[in-house]
Amino acid sequence: METFFQTHAYLIEHTSAPVRRALMDTIDWSYRLIGIRGPRGVGRTAFLLTYAKENFDSRLRQCLYVNMNSFYFQGRKLVDFAGDFIKAGGQVLLIDQAFKLPNWREQLIECYERFPYLRIVYSTTSVRGGENDHTELNSIARQYWLHGFSFREFINLQTGENFRAYTLKELLEDHKGILKSILPKVRPWEYFQQYLHHGYYPFFLENRNFTENLLRAMNTMIEVDILFIKQIELKYLERIKKLLYLLAVSDSPSPNVSRLAEEIGTSRATVMNYLKYLEEARLVNLIYKEGESFPKKPAAVLLHNPNLIYSIYSPEISEQQIMETFFVNSLWRHHTVNRGKRDTLYRINSNTDICVCDRSKRVKSDPYTVLARYNTEVGRGDNEIPLWLFGFLY
Repeated sequence: METFFQTHAYLIEHTSAPVRRALMDTIDWSYRLIGIRGPRGVGRTAFLLTYAKENFDSRLRQCLYVNMNSFYFQGRKLVDFAGDFIKAGGQVLLIDQAFKLPNWREQLIECYERFPYLRIVYSTTSVRGGENDHTELNSIARQYWLHGFSFREFINLQTGENFRAYTLKELLEDHKGILKSILPKVRPWEYFQQYLHHGYYPFFLENRNFTENLLRAMNTMIEVDILFIKQIELKYLERIKKLLYLLAVSDSPSPNVSRLAEEIGTSRATVMNYLKYLEEARLVNLIYKEGESFPKKPAAVLLHNPNLIYSIYSPEISEQQIMETFFVNSLWRHHTVNRGKRDTLYRINSNTDICVCDRSKRVKSDPYTVLARYNTEVGRGDNEIPLWLFGFLY
């Protein structure tokens, strides 16, 4: 136990959070069992440590961070460790990478039932490995999602400003007023390309090569989060990686599932499953026509965020596709995003049509279609909104 407290104190001392994540103030921390879900690279570990640093004096040993990568937990049950922690005066146990723990859901439930005065906050991957069937854990744990930086968070970090997030309703109804509160302080377009290239994942702040870090995270998402959790044999790893590459370099977001199946040497049904796994890992976004969903073929497949496009280095990807990737990634968390009746058109929440287009492109549309224009800082009409402003939705 002493070793774990020493490690905790060291990590807390060396933890810094240049941007306070909005999720920190959303969570009801009084809850006894809290899950933090998110893909690799979005800062789950830093989030847990920041919570500990802000709320507990490490010298009092009331809070303890432990990582389930430790071999220690291969030979000792979590419930026994938690019992020792409570005897030492512990109150809050932060469990990172909980899914690495054998029978981790059952062990969390056992701790919950055995220790009514212990609060547990655990982190796990975005890939699902049976939680849908584990109704008991779902009924007692309150789960939250941690995402990468929004464009708003990136600008706040780069400029020292403190711009707030806006709802989609606010953007649609008062985008001109919102622009008046932002543009006198910063020139967003000057930061937009940086964000598209490397601004989504917080580890761009580290003094290491961003692309190498991201490629390492992407490989871990596939090799661990997908293969390990989905119990897929290692021999199929190459197929999943090749599928992701083919999606990244495709000149069209509309997938030809039969051709993809032929190219990676498997069936259409398997390709559809792989697409779903890649979506869960937050490597792609699957966009369906309104009223359709998995297992039907998606109308479009986009990489999850533009950083992934640049990391694979895809010269075939058009500027239009990069901008649509940014748009979808900015909206999917809190809104239903469907493919519209034509390319570049998206239907949001079944009631709003938004077309992603260059500022110079002439678009035939009805007065009710919103134009999300890129390569501009302002819109030119009541129904034109600069694309970057959708990055202020969270």
